[in-house]
Amino acid sequence: MGGCVSGDVKGGKQAIGGALQRPTETPNNFLHNDAVDFFYRSHGLHALYTQIELALSASKLLDRDITSKSDPMAVVYIKKKDGKLEEIGRTEVILNNLNPSWIEKIRIAYQFEIVQPLIFHIYDVDTKYNNLPVKSLKLKDQEFLGEASCVLSEIATKQNQTLTLNLHNKDGHEVLENLGMLTIHAEEIVASRTAIELTFRCANLDNKDVFSLSDPFLRISRIVESGGSIPICKSEVVNNNLNPQWRPLHLSMQQFGSKDNPLVIECFDFNSNGNHVLIGKLQKSVAELEKLHTERSGANFILPSHRGHEKVLKGQLFVDQFVEKEQYSFLDYISSGFELNFMVAVDFTASNGNPRNPDSLHYIDPSGRLNPYQRKKTSFINELAKIILQAIMEVGEVMQFYDSDRRFPAWGFGGRTSDGTISHCFNLNGSPSGSEVEGIEGIMAAYATGLHNVALAGPTLFGQVINTAAQVAGQSLSDNDKKYFVLLIITDGVLTDLQETKDALVKASDLPLSILIVGVGGADFKQMEILDADHGCRLESSTGRVATRDIVQFVPMREVHSGQLSAAQALLEELPGQFLSYVRCRDIKPLVRHGI
Repeated sequence: MGGCVSGDVKGGKQAIGGALQRPTETPNNFLHNDAVDFFYRSHGLHALYTQIELALSASKLLDRDITSKSDPMAVVYIKKKDGKLEEIGRTEVILNNLNPSWIEKIRIAYQFEIVQPLIFHIYDVDTKYNNLPVKSLKLKDQEFLGEASCVLSEIATKQNQTLTLNLHNKDGHEVLENLGMLTIHAEEIVASRTAIELTFRCANLDNKDVFSLSDPFLRISRIVESGGSIPICKSEVVNNNLNPQWRPLHLSMQQFGSKDNPLVIECFDFNSNGNHVLIGKLQKSVAELEKLHTERSGANFILPSHRGHEKVLKGQLFVDQFVEKEQYSFLDYISSGFELNFMVAVDFTASNGNPRNPDSLHYIDPSGRLNPYQRKKTSFINELAKIILQAIMEVGEVMQFYDSDRRFPAWGFGGRTSDGTISHCFNLNGSPSGSEVEGIEGIMAAYATGLHNVALAGPTLFGQVINTAAQVAGQSLSDNDKKYFVLLIITDGVLTDLQETKDALVKASDLPLSILIVGVGGADFKQMEILDADHGCRLESSTGRVATRDIVQFVPMREVHSGQLSAAQALLEELPGQFLSYVRCRDIKPLVRHGI
């Protein structure tokens, strides 16, 4: 049953759970498994995220009471896309204190791929309400002391995950009198950071295929108190092999519970129709797996029979590697000083249309009105082009908080530049000396400049842009900078250098680099789906080298437009996992331990 074809990503051949593509926890300590993940996604929800606790303190608050000091309470809101405030929590009331440190923490789900604006209101609670639960207090009956606002990412990226803000009036303006300051400290809620890295192999597996060898994979489940089991991860599929070795699996303490907790390890022969055939199973705890590794011995699989008897098989499971380590989270890295550097490349091929044609994605309005690439809220002829701008703005708005200088390299490709030659990687700002622009607005301004100075041409080639981005990432690696680079490519064309692009991506898979590709328009994007290795097949270069890791995320905008996820969520949801796959395989640790 070889090959890399699968009905969908979840039924595909990639490792799930143990590889920790999404390095975060679910609420109520849910484990990552296919069933839970599918339930949330089928309901249009984004289930996987990191729980964070916000600890609040204030200083130099105004004294609003006559006979005593103010009795402050903090209320925290998240600002929704429609501008409305949604309350997410309240602290307790602290009596007679202008420099309170509240004990009650505010819990919030941190999601990397979206901007999460927070609003903090401080109130002096009237003495007559002091014995009432804070949830029952009517805020209009309390005296307002001040407001502060920030984005959750701003707290998370601070070295000690602590941010201090000046308090303002509700209209956002500072007043002559000092309203005091609010300090917010964020801490990730993690039960344990202990993790086990395991490398499994098997020998002498039974063959379940008729015309070829079995395509085995492992599934590991944790036995729960009720007697049932919950799948916690599975390996990738190894094609046509009765003596397979799989890539290392990473199991966190939250997944396996404890070293003595029994795990069920099942070996299946993969079938693309989803009817996988059980080759054999066994039950071992993490402690017993460690013993197998120490003694360099194997454990025989068994096969249950219909009569309740168990047949001991000649096939064995071996543990070639067993490493216990502390597993750092995405937030550990970025809060210790690691940065994500944003880069953009925009398609200037003729497939985008003539910029003087109103139907073109690059349309230049004679009246000077900005086109949909340039203005987020423009109600314009081409609805699709507006979504393109939405993608740039949304991704940029998220990424800018992880890049301290907010200077972004911006390139174009597939255009005829002023010297008459077709370039497949040119500086969008027209500068011969550098490609960097200032902020997301700088990207849009540089694009507008490019439209006036560059003629649309073609063909659509990615190789040079990817190699240029890889060169930037490689130089940063040589300089030992603690940076990870993210290249956003926006295209509407069909690739004409697929193999060259594969070669560039395979080479770049060793570097601190991820590539987000947005497909716009109605083109056939099957090639892009090949580049995005979500179906379990890692890219292979023309020389036969296989990519070290998956670094591509492709999203067709027509699917984002019809769904509930924002462009940024669709594009960035894999990025924390890609970042962690890079630092973990190189055993790169956070710069500074903090808080835990």
